[in-house]
Amino acid sequence: MVELTALKILSVLDRGALAAYCQAYGRWNAAETALALMAAKDAVTDGLVIRTKSGNLIQNPLVGTANKAMADMVRYAAEFGLTPSARTRVSGLDVTAEPNPFAALDEWIA
Repeated sequence: MVELTALKILSVLDRGALAAYCQAYGRWNAAETALALMAAKDAVTDGLVIRTKSGNLIQNPLVGTANKAMADMVRYAAEFGLTPSARTRVSGLDVTAEPNPFAALDEWIA
Protein backbone atom coordinates (compact mmCIF):
# COMPACT_ATOMS: atom_id res chain seq x y z
CA MET A 1 0.00 0.00 0.00
CA VAL A 2 3.07 2.21 -0.05
CA GLU A 3 2.34 3.01 -3.70
CA LEU A 4 -1.20 4.19 -2.90
CA THR A 5 0.06 6.42 -0.12
CA ALA A 6 2.79 7.87 -2.35
CA LEU A 7 0.19 8.63 -5.04
CA LYS A 8 -1.97 10.37 -2.41
CA ILE A 9 -4.80 7.89 -3.03
CA LEU A 10 -4.66 6.34 0.44
CA SER A 11 -4.70 8.25 3.71
CA VAL A 12 -5.33 7.56 7.37
CA LEU A 13 -8.99 8.36 6.74
CA ASP A 14 -9.25 5.26 4.55
CA ARG A 15 -8.49 2.79 7.34
CA GLY A 16 -12.05 1.50 7.52
CA ALA A 17 -12.40 0.87 3.80
CA LEU A 18 -8.96 -0.73 3.65
CA ALA A 19 -9.78 -2.91 6.67
CA ALA A 20 -13.02 -3.98 4.97
CA TYR A 21 -11.06 -4.90 1.83
CA CYS A 22 -8.61 -6.92 3.94
CA GLN A 23 -11.46 -8.67 5.75
CA ALA A 24 -13.10 -9.57 2.44
CA TYR A 25 -9.76 -10.87 1.15
CA GLY A 26 -9.28 -12.98 4.27
CA ARG A 27 -12.80 -14.39 4.00
CA TRP A 28 -12.33 -15.15 0.29
CA ASN A 29 -8.98 -16.82 0.95
CA ALA A 30 -10.38 -18.96 3.80
CA ALA A 31 -13.36 -20.07 1.71
CA GLU A 32 -11.17 -20.91 -1.29
CA THR A 33 -8.72 -22.83 0.91
CA ALA A 34 -11.58 -24.86 2.41
CA LEU A 35 -13.00 -25.50 -1.05
CA ALA A 36 -9.60 -26.70 -2.27
CA LEU A 37 -9.40 -29.16 0.63
CA MET A 38 -12.87 -30.45 -0.18
CA ALA A 39 -12.00 -30.65 -3.89
CA ALA A 40 -9.04 -32.87 -3.08
CA LYS A 41 -11.45 -35.37 -1.53
CA ASP A 42 -14.11 -35.11 -4.26
CA ALA A 43 -12.81 -35.34 -7.83
CA VAL A 44 -16.32 -35.44 -9.29
CA THR A 45 -17.69 -32.09 -8.04
CA ASP A 46 -14.47 -30.48 -6.77
CA GLY A 47 -16.26 -29.69 -3.52
CA LEU A 48 -18.63 -27.31 -5.29
CA VAL A 49 -21.65 -29.48 -4.44
CA ILE A 50 -22.49 -31.14 -1.15
CA ARG A 51 -25.10 -33.62 -0.09
CA THR A 52 -27.64 -32.61 2.57
CA LYS A 53 -28.70 -34.89 5.42
CA SER A 54 -31.74 -35.86 3.35
CA GLY A 55 -29.50 -36.82 0.42
CA ASN A 56 -30.17 -33.86 -1.87
CA LEU A 57 -27.31 -32.18 -3.71
CA ILE A 58 -26.90 -28.45 -3.17
CA GLN A 59 -24.26 -25.87 -3.95
CA ASN A 60 -21.61 -25.83 -1.24
CA PRO A 61 -22.27 -22.74 0.93
CA LEU A 62 -18.55 -21.98 0.74
CA VAL A 63 -19.01 -21.20 -2.97
CA GLY A 64 -21.46 -18.43 -2.09
CA THR A 65 -19.17 -17.18 0.67
CA ALA A 66 -16.21 -17.05 -1.71
CA ASN A 67 -18.23 -15.34 -4.44
CA LYS A 68 -19.64 -12.70 -2.08
CA ALA A 69 -16.21 -11.96 -0.59
CA MET A 70 -14.70 -11.77 -4.08
CA ALA A 71 -17.39 -9.29 -5.19
CA ASP A 72 -16.73 -7.21 -2.06
CA MET A 73 -12.99 -7.25 -2.80
CA VAL A 74 -13.52 -6.00 -6.34
CA ARG A 75 -15.84 -3.25 -5.10
CA TYR A 76 -13.32 -2.05 -2.49
CA ALA A 77 -10.41 -2.47 -4.91
CA ALA A 78 -12.14 -0.16 -7.37
CA GLU A 79 -12.43 2.50 -4.66
CA PHE A 80 -8.64 2.47 -4.30
CA GLY A 81 -7.93 2.29 -8.03
CA LEU A 82 -6.71 -1.31 -7.81
CA THR A 83 -8.47 -2.53 -10.95
CA PRO A 84 -7.39 -1.64 -14.49
CA SER A 85 -10.52 0.34 -15.30
CA ALA A 86 -10.63 2.06 -11.90
CA ARG A 87 -7.05 3.28 -12.32
CA THR A 88 -8.18 5.40 -15.25
CA ARG A 89 -10.70 7.22 -13.02
CA VAL A 90 -8.75 7.60 -9.76
CA SER A 91 -6.30 10.38 -9.14
CA GLY A 92 -4.44 11.41 -6.05
CA LEU A 93 -5.05 14.51 -4.05
CA ASP A 94 -3.60 17.67 -5.54
CA VAL A 95 -1.20 18.85 -2.87
CA THR A 96 -0.67 22.13 -4.73
CA ALA A 97 -4.35 23.02 -4.48
CA GLU A 98 -5.72 25.78 -2.29
CA PRO A 99 -4.74 25.52 1.37
CA ASN A 100 -7.04 23.46 3.52
CA PRO A 101 -9.18 25.88 5.56
CA PHE A 102 -9.37 23.28 8.33
CA ALA A 103 -5.61 22.74 8.62
CA ALA A 104 -5.40 24.99 11.69
CA LEU A 105 -7.78 22.63 13.47
CA ASP A 106 -5.19 19.87 13.32
CA GLU A 107 -2.97 21.74 15.75
CA TRP A 108 -5.92 22.76 17.93
CA ILE A 109 -7.24 19.16 18.19
CA ALA A 110 -3.82 17.62 18.82
